Amino acid sequence: MTKEIIKDAEERMKKAVDVFRQDLAGMRAGRATPALLDKVRVDAYGSPVPVNNVATIEVPDPRTLVIKPWDRSLIKAIEKAINTSDLGLNPNNDGTVIRLSIPPMTEERRKEMVKVVHKRTEEQRVAIRNIRRDANDQIKKMEKDKTISEDESKRAQDEVQKLTDKYIKESEQIMAAKEKEIMEV
Repeated sequence: MTKEIIKDAEERMKKAVDVFRQDLAGMRAGRATPALLDKVRVDAYGSPVPVNNVATIEVPDPRTLVIKPWDRSLIKAIEKAINTSDLGLNPNNDGTVIRLSIPPMTEERRKEMVKVVHKRTEEQRVAIRNIRRDANDQIKKMEKDKTISEDESKRAQDEVQKLTDKYIKESEQIMAAKEKEIMEV
């Protein structure tokens, strides 16, 4: 019975880390990457869809993104979506493709971005610890209800702690990689 609690906690921690990884991938780091446009939604065919669902996104060089819509009638909608997003980038439309020039970040902006990454990492740690707390509460309740022994409860809580340590370490590795990417000139 404790195995299900541990398995559920691990799945939730894994999902939390995946969401964290995607969140950081969408942060601008001074280098062009298609992940920058993951959160941009285009009004296409009556509903908002991600840019990568209506166009090909290429990275010809480290400072440029080229967006090639599959349907040329969507070029204005894509341009509008990029302009209204919080990316702060100006799209250049030549009628067939949209070019996004990614300006180099200032040292001050890089340090701000690193602070944001650290803040999000701390939020991630808290989320993982909350999952640990939920799992431990369930285990302690089972012990209190006498459905498992004290030893079994201790073993299960140790297992949950190992998972917590593993996923917090993974989150910190993701943070370190993003920090390095941001500080790279």
